[in-house]
Amino acid sequence: MRAVDNPMLYLASTNPGKLREFREAARQRGIAVAAVRGIASMSPCVENGLTFEENACTKARYYSTLAAGLVFADDSGICVDALGGGPGIRSARFAGPAASDEANNAKLIESLASFAQEQRTAHYVCVIALAEAGRIIAVTQGRADGLILPAPRGTGGFGYDPFFLFPPLGRTFAELSRESKFAVSHRGEAFRKLLDLVQESGERRESKVES
Repeated sequence: MRAVDNPMLYLASTNPGKLREFREAARQRGIAVAAVRGIASMSPCVENGLTFEENACTKARYYSTLAAGLVFADDSGICVDALGGGPGIRSARFAGPAASDEANNAKLIESLASFAQEQRTAHYVCVIALAEAGRIIAVTQGRADGLILPAPRGTGGFGYDPFFLFPPLGRTFAELSRESKFAVSHRGEAFRKLLDLVQESGERRESKVES
């Protein structure tokens, strides 16, 4: 990865919740995060990969050819063991191409109706890819393990969060504050790894200059 002074990372997403989480986490490391300039008016990237990594890399490469600087993109979803790892990369469209969170959750709970609670193990996955000028520089991954509850708990988060119980805390992701969730979530883990790589790159450059 090329080192940069006062690094600025550009998020390839129009999701304000993601931008806020990433920005707050990066600020603690002295790294700035902003949305890719003009992304709302750009033609959307076609995500046709077969894995989270393929989709994250596709988005990062695509938007980094349309914007200057270091661009990162994430792809995430939930994998339920009783469903053979599904919905996986289809998490956002589990109930259909333009499905709402409510519709996706309803289909998930219906699909698990015949399974006992101990059989409802699941994990969230997040892969983040960093690119510049169409070239992938780094890829990181995070994971959070839990259980799918039969009824929702909490009003925070989004997606499957109200049904995703995180056993170490005894709460669903929807019951956690934004900061608490990011500290233990799949997205938080993947992003911290990315920030580590960015900082390590900067430190190596500083060391070479001093020597």
